[in-house]
Amino acid sequence: MSEKKKLGLVPQLILAIAVGILIGQYMPLWFCRLVVTLSSIFSSYLKFVIPLMILAYVSMGIADLSQEAGKLLLITVALAYGSTLIAGSASYLVSGTLFPHFISASAVERIQAAAGDSVATYFSIALPPILDTLSAVVLAFIIGLCLSSLRNKTVGSSLYNGMKDFSAIIDAVLHASIIPLLPLYICGTFVDMTYSGKTFTILGILWKVFLVVIIMHLVYLTIQFFVAGTVSHQNPFRLMRNQIPGYATALGTQSSAATIPVNLHCAEANGISEEIRNFVVPLCANIHMCGSMITITACATAVCLMHDLPISIGTVVPFIMTLGIAMVASPGAPGGSIMTALPFLYMIFGTEAGDPNGPICALMVALYITQDSFGTACNVSGDNAIGVIVNTIYKKYMGKKAA
Repeated sequence: MSEKKKLGLVPQLILAIAVGILIGQYMPLWFCRLVVTLSSIFSSYLKFVIPLMILAYVSMGIADLSQEAGKLLLITVALAYGSTLIAGSASYLVSGTLFPHFISASAVERIQAAAGDSVATYFSIALPPILDTLSAVVLAFIIGLCLSSLRNKTVGSSLYNGMKDFSAIIDAVLHASIIPLLPLYICGTFVDMTYSGKTFTILGILWKVFLVVIIMHLVYLTIQFFVAGTVSHQNPFRLMRNQIPGYATALGTQSSAATIPVNLHCAEANGISEEIRNFVVPLCANIHMCGSMITITACATAVCLMHDLPISIGTVVPFIMTLGIAMVASPGAPGGSIMTALPFLYMIFGTEAGDPNGPICALMVALYITQDSFGTACNVSGDNAIGVIVNTIYKKYMGKKAA
């Protein structure tokens, strides 16, 4: 018996947006309040899980990265982190230049005029997180760094295995409850937005945002492969052609981790030696987030313009630098990057507007998830551009012959 084909996350979210618009437009207020109430309960649950997810993913990401000590690790991490920072900064410069041309002052005024007509919930559930997000990040850094230095020495193996199991539990929670219920969360957001009159104004802007973001992904990938081709003295167009299977797989899976097997074959086709590709591809799948950073930064810029929130390079760069570290190991599940980013959006939106439980962050999730597959494809394709550079450095400067 053949397995029943599941509807992908992006089609689910598009359907949720459509259903939310229809409910907000045509259903009575009592039904709209019911949907918004369910969405609000889920958002409280999400707020509870986020610090646990940061603790699990970031601590294990740091612990695992440090197992491969040495110059090769430092070079790869520096290239991946630098690429992520450049991608986010470039995304803000492009978005900040282009978006004001189609996110007009009149559109912002219409959105703000409808802001007071939100649908009230029937009730709410207080579910305070065990840790606040900053405490979770600091604790994750402490645990990860200590595990990296103590594991397989005097102490640390038991805790490492325990944290690995905890990370697997959080991953299961994401797959079993967070990701499946995201459509309800987004549906409730669009019910509220449609009832208040914001939806059609915002949707008229979004398609242009999507187009700009996808073009930025493709341009940034082209630049990465041209740099890799220049360093390695290879044809960049051949490198990009060899990467097509990995790009297509990432579009379908929305997971950098799930694309690793295909990406290893792409790396082999690009002449990356076995020892280098087996190290760089899995590593960069967890730390190189250029596509995700382009999308998140562009979406945050668009949301700020829509809601007349101040944004500048001075607020964006610290956000990008923080998120470049916090997103370590987040690509295991679709939407993992934006879930990791939620607690840090206050750095751009401010404390009140940046509440992970609030409607502005819900809009960020909707904007990001609908483009997540393209961001993931940019991430994993860029991994092999880094792999080509690391392989060249390894052969040329480290006295090794990487066949």
